[in-house]
Amino acid sequence: MISKKMQEAINTQINAEMWSAYLYLAMSMDASDKGFKGVAHWYRKQYEEEMEHAFKFVKYLEEQMARVELKPIDAVQTSWKNVAEMFDQTLAHEKKVTAMINKLYALAEKEKDYATSIMLQWFISEQVEEEANAQELIDTIKCVGTDKAAFFMFDKQLSAR
Repeated sequence: MISKKMQEAINTQINAEMWSAYLYLAMSMDASDKGFKGVAHWYRKQYEEEMEHAFKFVKYLEEQMARVELKPIDAVQTSWKNVAEMFDQTLAHEKKVTAMINKLYALAEKEKDYATSIMLQWFISEQVEEEANAQELIDTIKCVGTDKAAFFMFDKQLSAR
């Protein structure tokens, strides 16, 4: 069994993962509205990943015989001035999630909750990947600049994810 404090912290993380999913779904819808089908597809995949993350935490709480408490999901931004702004916000958000996961890990270590520490190692590795992916896309957008043909190819490439 995990502590009540850890249960509450993981429930908070479940809410954060669902909020992340909601954010990425909003980004997908906005990209689609702007005609960027590849970017929209990429963000839909991000939405699905974030929901998977939430359910990994749900499953873990269930396995620990702890109560899952779903909390209201706060509203998210629904419009961005351009794709570059979306990806900049994505990186900033992923860094925030990384900090949250690290805080959970620190709590698990403090409580000598080795099972939770081990479970969280997957999320720590996942966050390294998430930040690297977002940074790579930002770097690509910077290279593309205002070249519409290059941006078209970039958008098309994201459709293949």
